[in-house]
Order: sequence, then structure tokens, then C-alpha cells
Amino acid sequence: MKTFTNTLRYLFIYLLLCVGTFLMLRGILAYSTFKSDTGFLAFKQDYLHITVWKVAFYTHVFSSIFTLLAGFTQFSNQLLKEHRQLHRLIGRLYAWNILLINFPAGMIMAIYANGYLPSKLAFIILDSLWFWFTLKAVIEIKRGNIAAHKRYMIRSYALTCSALTLRAWKLILSNSFTIDPVTLYMIDAWLGFVPNLLLAEWLIRRKKKRLTPEIKIR
Repeated sequence: MKTFTNTLRYLFIYLLLCVGTFLMLRGILAYSTFKSDTGFLAFKQDYLHITVWKVAFYTHVFSSIFTLLAGFTQFSNQLLKEHRQLHRLIGRLYAWNILLINFPAGMIMAIYANGYLPSKLAFIILDSLWFWFTLKAVIEIKRGNIAAHKRYMIRSYALTCSALTLRAWKLILSNSFTIDPVTLYMIDAWLGFVPNLLLAEWLIRRKKKRLTPEIKIR
């Protein structure tokens, strides 16, 4: 029964990832036209003339999908056991993508974020934590500390999924309340990643508790 419940839970998680990734990929393809009024760009007209921002935006949009796709393989125990080299290869690509490509691109976008200081601060924190958790995951696996590596990868991927939760919260809030766009953006900037981190920490602590043997007091 426990195995069946775990299987259902994993299937549900992967189904959510599939739906979210598909919707995100569809949105990314819309930007392949490079039209200046597509989607998010319609709200960034004041920044389109800034070359560094425009390069950072398209770099982030077209490369971030690969970090999201990594979640379909990196948390699979079967892949780790049967295809360890593939696991390592995808893990390296995931880490390089974040550390060398998306971190600098994301930081530039954070500086120019809508929603004044609250939004800018939220995205700067998000990007910095994303970099730090990913770097720590790399450092710990090089040290041979697999348990710590897994914990930091959970945290890193929780922030990777903010690409999905940012959009989900925006839809929920905009359809549930009457909020002006600037306020909505400020709220969404924080909701997009803070609950993800809280969930990640809960999963980590739950897993620790499950693996820790009970101490009986006599």
C-alpha cells in the first residue's frame, strides 16, 4: 500500500511538471519571433533599447527550459542506479546552465524588474539563492557528501520551479482579486519562490525524520 501511494505521488508530481513545462515551452516558442510586443515584453517597453537587458532576457528565456527539464531525470533513483554517467552529465549541464548562464542573466533582469524595490529585491534574492544552492550541490558531490548534495539539489530545483509558480500565482491572484499590475507584480515576485523554498525544507526535514531511527526511552 505504501509503495502504491508513493508511486501515485510521484506520478502526480511528474504530471504537474509535464503540464507546467509544456505551457512554459509554448510561451518560450512565442518569443522565437523576436517581436517586441510579445507576452512579457509588452510590459518592458522602457527597457527594450537597453542591449544588455535584451540579451539577458532572451538568454534566460531560451536556456532556462533546460534546467526545468533536468528535474525529470535528476530525481529518478532508477536513472541514478542504472545510468549513473547520464545522471552526472545532465547534472553538470544543469549546474553550468545556472552558474554560468542563468545567474548573470537573471541578475541583470532582477535589477531592471518591474514593481520597484520590493520586486527587485525578491528577484535578486531568488537569483542569489539559486546560484548558492546549485554551487553548494556541486561542492558537496565533489566532496563525496551525497546526502548534502541531494539536499542542496532539492533547494536548487525548488527555485528552478519558480519559473512555473510565478506564472501560476499570477493567474490565481489576477483572477481572484482586483489588484493593480505593479502591486500584483510585487506580490508575485515573492510568492513565486518563497513557498517553493518552504516546501523544499519540509521535504528535506521529512526525509531526514523518516531515515532517522527512533530512540526509545526506557
